[in-house]
Amino acid sequence: MSDLKNLSTAELELRKEELEKQYNMYKMENIQLDMSRGKPGPEQLDLSHGLLHALSEEDVKATHNGDIRNYGQLDGIPEAKALFGELLGVQASNVFVGGNSSLSLMHDAVARAVLFGTGEGQTPWGKLPKVKFLCPSPGYDRHFAICELFNIDMIVVNMTAEGPDMDQVEALVANDETIKGIWCVPKYSNPSGVTYSNETVQRLAALKTKAEDFRIFWDNAYAFHHLTDTPDELADIFAACAQAGYPDRVYMFASTSKVTFPGAGISAFVSSEANLAYAKKQLSVQTIGYDKINQLRHVRFFEQIGGVGELMKQHAQLIKPKFDQVNRTLTEELGGKGIAEWSEPQGGYFISLDTLDGCAKRVVSLAREAGVILTGAGATFPYGKDPRDRNIRIAPTFPSVEELKKAMEVVSVCVELASVEKLLAA
Repeated sequence: MSDLKNLSTAELELRKEELEKQYNMYKMENIQLDMSRGKPGPEQLDLSHGLLHALSEEDVKATHNGDIRNYGQLDGIPEAKALFGELLGVQASNVFVGGNSSLSLMHDAVARAVLFGTGEGQTPWGKLPKVKFLCPSPGYDRHFAICELFNIDMIVVNMTAEGPDMDQVEALVANDETIKGIWCVPKYSNPSGVTYSNETVQRLAALKTKAEDFRIFWDNAYAFHHLTDTPDELADIFAACAQAGYPDRVYMFASTSKVTFPGAGISAFVSSEANLAYAKKQLSVQTIGYDKINQLRHVRFFEQIGGVGELMKQHAQLIKPKFDQVNRTLTEELGGKGIAEWSEPQGGYFISLDTLDGCAKRVVSLAREAGVILTGAGATFPYGKDPRDRNIRIAPTFPSVEELKKAMEVVSVCVELASVEKLLAA
């Protein structure tokens, strides 16, 4: 079918009748599928069952670190620090190993800045009349929720194929000392799948900011979540910041949440020695240390299976067909109609779908009525408000390929029906 915007009113009315008939047939099928979050599928979780018996009694009692069943080692066991150092391309001494959630580490980093400031002599953000963050959008809703929780104003920055619009970023931070940070998912971004270009990384590192305590929150959640044999390359933000004269600018976060078990993984907070030393003053009051047994369990498991890279290849074999199915169905059902665009990421966990302006909420509502639950329209923008009401995050990893095919057929009908309604109302 040709571009729907070229159809006459009579042709649109006819197409609307056809779509409504098809949509009502889907509703009668009693479909029940929740695609609202990026969860690993059961087959992916099965890949890590070796974790359940990766440790021996001798391991937990007789490592060179002493008895890991007991208190101590606030920043993690050396083996786990070295593991994340190798995976993220950083020094092990710059790694703090946490529990199963990098989100908790991000929350706590913001909380510490609000309560205590980012370093010695810095004013706590909570004592300032106003604090703002830059939020490249579409982006990750849980980042935005943290800002809302701490009453931090959010400023939308457009996402491009190279990463955040750096012209916007540079102009905003240059003259506003209340802008204290920027959220970044630099590799296979949520939801677009974009990997920041070398130029974007260099410009972020070299930002001339009005605020002395500006921080880049570098959520490297998908650092090793490749879908192809030619993974995207991401420049070293720490090296770039050091070269630019801002060695304390970056807080990096990562975890094994979508590598092993999301509910029982390990996470990392990576930053400069000065930032870590300051953070550990507060963290030493919060906890005596995270689960060291689980840290060593992960180290031993990865040793036994040939490394994280080998495991992630198996993940890719399971989920790449799902990403392909989404792209195939969208292309077959919506290609050439001029009503939708979508990303084709090389890694990560999501596909970003853009409808005609003003249609995303209607699409999500229609899909829900037909039994397919999507991430809420607007969730990929601060305050849940997509100014153009067009972005929808597709999370293809949990359903089976067969379920995805049906779900995306439903979504495609919903997109076209909402588009026809919009065009008829124009």
